[in-house]
Amino acid sequence: MQLPPIVRLSATLLLSLTATCGSSQASAVERPDPVKNPESPLMLAGDWVPADPSKIDFAHLPRVPSKHAVVSDVARKRDGEKFPKRSGGVNQHNYLTHFDGRFWAMWSDGPGIEDRVGQRVKYAVSQDGLTWSEPKFLSPIPPNSAPDSKHYNTRTDQGFRYIARGFWQRDGELLALASLDEAAGFFGKSLELRAFRFNKATDAWDDAGLVYKDAINNFPPLKLRTGNWMMSRRRHDYKTAGVEFLVGGVKSLDQWESYPVFGTSSELKAEEPDWWILPDGNLSALFRDNARSGYLYRSFSTDDGRTWSKPVRTNFPDATSKLSGLRLSDGRYVLVSNSNPKKRDPLTLAVSRDGLVFDMLVYLVGDRHIDYPHVIEHDGSLFIAFAGGKQSVEVLQVSLADLDQVTMPSKPNTSASP
Repeated sequence: MQLPPIVRLSATLLLSLTATCGSSQASAVERPDPVKNPESPLMLAGDWVPADPSKIDFAHLPRVPSKHAVVSDVARKRDGEKFPKRSGGVNQHNYLTHFDGRFWAMWSDGPGIEDRVGQRVKYAVSQDGLTWSEPKFLSPIPPNSAPDSKHYNTRTDQGFRYIARGFWQRDGELLALASLDEAAGFFGKSLELRAFRFNKATDAWDDAGLVYKDAINNFPPLKLRTGNWMMSRRRHDYKTAGVEFLVGGVKSLDQWESYPVFGTSSELKAEEPDWWILPDGNLSALFRDNARSGYLYRSFSTDDGRTWSKPVRTNFPDATSKLSGLRLSDGRYVLVSNSNPKKRDPLTLAVSRDGLVFDMLVYLVGDRHIDYPHVIEHDGSLFIAFAGGKQSVEVLQVSLADLDQVTMPSKPNTSASP
């Protein structure tokens, strides 16, 4: 049934329509718009999308060729020793950038399970994104949390941890962001976001100081049309306070204003947001839902991050995992995530022409636990960092030319399909 364009469907009704009539018809009825229709849940569409997107046969999505590299793997090797699964430590929170002619990777490296006392940040460099240097420590030992501390490798507020938060290229310098807090839970009351500056003369990282108190970002800042930088913020009490966005960072590293996204703790249990700038200059933010709805939530800002629309559950499935999106140099958008709502397997890549509705979804890598992606574009390729079993830092190189050759099926791709 086609409805006149003047009819405005509620989010609940449109989801029902999607379930009964299929995503392509829902797309024809109502598409999202940050100004005219911010409440639309439509985010995934195409003849290949089944009425229930969670029923997609994720293991048999179209595939794109890729090159693969392992940057670090604590399950295989740490200081020359071999460890059984899960005892060698953690490699997690992976980030990439390209700066001064080299690729840079950073990640959290800690003992035992992720985010325990003593966790630090490591980094490695590469000329081609596939052959990497030996990892080195980027951050110092957290306060009172050295390997000989009685609190090392425990969860307690008597010890601290660093968590990798991404590279920030600002005014010709390369900064590395890391949060620091007590390692008892998520997060400690001393939570703060700090920066380290790469010193080319010494080939080392210098402490650049505090960026913002009571804050952990998810990805490094992006520059808005206003000239300001923006990044997400979670406070130590974000589970009740909700997610915010920090805007500023121009006059100094620690000059920011924080703006809340109302509804991120009541409409969903928002985690690890990502965002991008739409073609019209407005902003779209996506949220992982720790209430396990199995779908991503979306919110829009039409005033450069100062106010946000009420988060709406989209029809884009999700495994309650971190996601990473990017606007490409040709204007398209890509989203790397664990789109299978049942488990963090496989890692998939979605493509959109407008940053609002994605009509392509391809299989990247799987048949194992894979999560925490970060995607960048360089010289005609996507470079995607991810964690394998929370113990390895790995990178895929995907040629955009190869991606352009992928064709989606002409009928719904479900697990029941022949």
